Amino acid sequence: MLTLRKSSERGYADHGWLKSFHSFSFANYFDPAHMGFGNLRVINEDRIDPGTGFGTHGHRDMEIISYVLSGNLAHQDSMGNVLGIPPGDVQRMSAGSGVRHSEFNHAQGEQTHFLQIWIEPNVRGIEPGYEQKTVPESAKRGQLALVAAPAAEARLSQYTVQIHADARMFAGLFNGAETVHLPLNPARKVYVFMVRGRLQVNGQVLGAGDAAMLQAESVLNLTHGENAEVLVFDLTA
Repeated sequence: MLTLRKSSERGYADHGWLKSFHSFSFANYFDPAHMGFGNLRVINEDRIDPGTGFGTHGHRDMEIISYVLSGNLAHQDSMGNVLGIPPGDVQRMSAGSGVRHSEFNHAQGEQTHFLQIWIEPNVRGIEPGYEQKTVPESAKRGQLALVAAPAAEARLSQYTVQIHADARMFAGLFNGAETVHLPLNPARKVYVFMVRGRLQVNGQVLGAGDAAMLQAESVLNLTHGENAEVLVFDLTA
């Protein structure tokens, strides 16, 4: 079964300095039909104005992934990490027993556009952790690159950050004849999020901000891309 959710159906918040689309219930946006999908809890598409950002705040027991599309996201946390996250990098922060951090856009005259992704962990109270890796375009071109996974799989790839969750996140770039046919475990859930462009997902056309929720499916077909960037999540049922 494949269920589509259009970009326009997402929650939206305009804070002036921040414009944010919420795929699932978050902050003041509440939709009991969209509280998450499997162990995927949050996908926020954020645009931060220059010179602004999220002040220091806390998290615990959540795997948080930042995927920057344009600009640069400045990150600072209570573990001592002070880093910039450019497009092409995948950042993972395991909140564990508790962490505090801030995120800012220090670029002059340029918005920072990024996805904030939360996945529920399968262990709680662990020591907080941080990891950041660069995923080159060549690793995603015409294929799905594994960019986040549990430890045993993450260790096998130089482009994969480790998450403490029974989940995997893939990123891909598709245009023209480039296709992927990914075998699926029908007992699991798969969430496909279109970052930009257009792409057919099992024959259904998705545009930027659209999502496809797959359940009891045995294959994922990605075809007919038009400058498409896509994220695919393999999740618990």
